Amino acid sequence: MSAALALAGGAAQADKADRNQPLVIEANKPGTVDMQKQVVVFNGNVVVTQGTMRITAERMELREVGEGHRTAVALGVPSTQAYFRQKREGLDEFIEGNADRIDYDSRSDLVKLTGNAKVRRLRGSTTADEITGNLITYDNRAELFNVAGDNAAGGRVRAVLTPPPPAASGAAAGGSR
Repeated sequence: MSAALALAGGAAQADKADRNQPLVIEANKPGTVDMQKQVVVFNGNVVVTQGTMRITAERMELREVGEGHRTAVALGVPSTQAYFRQKREGLDEFIEGNADRIDYDSRSDLVKLTGNAKVRRLRGSTTADEITGNLITYDNRAELFNVAGDNAAGGRVRAVLTPPPPAASGAAAGGSR
């Protein structure tokens, strides 16, 4: 079973300023940097940040794919899944998710979460929307989620979507002074 869901709440992409921020990688264990193949591999509580974007995993492989773009493969372990979080442009909202594996492509601005995947849209610190399935692909540019279930487990997916908050009204009539 597969479903596509447009993100509720209007068009707003990831924080565009993130693209111009330095990429910072931290890990508990030594990593390898292969300059010829343009591959960086880190292990042990890996944390990658770039502006508001944050990816954490037990193992992370980053590749340069040209013109300043990168791909990343983040792998969790049975006790701790890989994790992704990024602020939405111009809003007090974040997209965050976790899965056994997370693939990120900066060129296409796609995040693919595979294996027990869950993605949430947070308004401030409150979960507004939540999608679960075996495979979730988040197209940040189109504000579109595709979710598919595991056919061996019945193929079920789940989405919980909340209505937008009420529009802020002007000064209340009869307010105190």
